[in-house]
Order: sequence, then structure tokens, then C-alpha cells
Amino acid sequence: MKRFLIEREIPSVGQMDGEALQNAAATSNEALAKLGGKVQWVESFVADDKTYCVYLAESEDLVHEHARLSGFPANKVTELRRVIDPMTAKG
Repeated sequence: MKRFLIEREIPSVGQMDGEALQNAAATSNEALAKLGGKVQWVESFVADDKTYCVYLAESEDLVHEHARLSGFPANKVTELRRVIDPMTAKG
């Protein structure tokens, strides 16, 4: 599977309480289930008016299908080529 970063513009998402975020996660999981394992949610980072989500998917089209099914926007989808971290410097 390919790794994607999805930028979602969601006004005031950073102000959502735990219950609202729990409901959003449940909605996302329901959409994922409909896609039969072709898309996996890894994690999301919540900012004031955006979320940045990391997903694994067979294609970008499936990322957009998840957005359609869940009702959450996918304003920008970027395929990630590699992951580096501080240990990358060690070779």
C-alpha cells in the first residue's frame, strides 16, 4: 500500500471535545469498513482549523472515496515517498 498525507480543512476542529472527536473517529471507521481493507487510517494530527491524517491506501482514488463516504473533506492529498527521522542520520 502507498502512504498518503491528507489535509482536511474543518473549521474549529481544534475546539472539538473528546466526544465529538470520538464520533468523528467512529464515522471514519465506518467508512473504512465499507472499503474492505483497501484503506487504513494510521493517525491524525488536529490543529485549529485542519487535521493532517496519515493513511495507507492502494490508490489516491480510494483516499477520495473514503472522504466521500465519511463526509470529511480531503482538501489536499499527498503521496509520501519515504519516512525519515533522527535515526536516519546514523545510516
